[in-house]
Amino acid sequence: MKRRDFIGAIAGATAATALTACGTEEAPTQSAGNEPQKTYDWKMVTTWPKNFPGLGTGANNIAKLITEMSGGRINVKVYGAGELVGAFEVFDAVSSGNAQLGHAGAYYWKGKIPSAAFFSSVPFGLTAQEMNAWLYYGGGLALWEEAYKPFGLIPNPGGNTGTQMGGWFNKEINSLEDLKGLKMRMPGLGGEVLKRAGGIPVTLPGGELFPAMQSGALDATEWVGPYNDLAFGFYKTAKYYYTPGWHEPGTSMECMINEAAFNELPADLQSIVRNAIKVANADMLAEYTARNQQALQTLITEHNVLLRHFPDSVLKELKVISAQVVEEEAKIDALSTKVWASQKAFKEQVMQWTEVSELAYLKARAL
Repeated sequence: MKRRDFIGAIAGATAATALTACGTEEAPTQSAGNEPQKTYDWKMVTTWPKNFPGLGTGANNIAKLITEMSGGRINVKVYGAGELVGAFEVFDAVSSGNAQLGHAGAYYWKGKIPSAAFFSSVPFGLTAQEMNAWLYYGGGLALWEEAYKPFGLIPNPGGNTGTQMGGWFNKEINSLEDLKGLKMRMPGLGGEVLKRAGGIPVTLPGGELFPAMQSGALDATEWVGPYNDLAFGFYKTAKYYYTPGWHEPGTSMECMINEAAFNELPADLQSIVRNAIKVANADMLAEYTARNQQALQTLITEHNVLLRHFPDSVLKELKVISAQVVEEEAKIDALSTKVWASQKAFKEQVMQWTEVSELAYLKARAL
């Protein structure tokens, strides 16, 4: 009896010790030394209106993932455009450390970094799938990091809208002549192509587009696609809705991190931040793919929007101009030359696979 009691006591003590150890390991706010773990309060500034569908909610998703995946050790608060800084002040806010995260489009910073536009979208360039492939597996992200390094920033793909729409117009576009003198919102390399074609490109943040169209300050505008364009109510200002978005075939959004703030994090939180952004990057493309068709049907059936395709002749001329513009932009500085050489080589390679896989299948499905 005494022997059985002794063995039972040992077993009970061992179980209690194991339970105590498990409780210590699971406690999210305690370190291995049983000391409270440090928490971090981060701000994310964006170029989008607060909670704007797709783009604004995509930024919210990153913040939510970081906060949840870190067990609350990093708390991220999101600010829409104009709440903390203006839409086009996001880059400087994160670079200076006034915010730790920024969600935007890299082509907005072309004036600061000539190569920046290549990391968002190139006219007649990579699709969303191809863009992610270049960034993650073709050396694109390393070049992006090189471009942002002097500004104390770490860039990350922070979502993709997929192929965008060609824009909203108050008249039909039957030839390149119809673009001449047209004041149209179009940033990045697409804006340079429009300018060469005789148009007048204007760069405005999303929140200012509707009143600019309504007042006549703009003759036409592109934004993203049906999901976002319906939310802004562009159907109230123009009836002709053109496809395809030749200027933005697969636009990558960005989530930039202040490098100093990132370096303060322990290794596990650094991994959480980078992987949370990667999850959100994939999620945004899925959302746009699901929502765009629903919104397009609403625009056509409920708001009598007239869907139009750019004539092949117009697209061919824009493609020629685009090739000229991109090659010229790539010569502005050494980094632009290197970035475009990388992306161009990747495009020439990946196009062969896209044509025998995606394109071949889409043609077969349309039979």
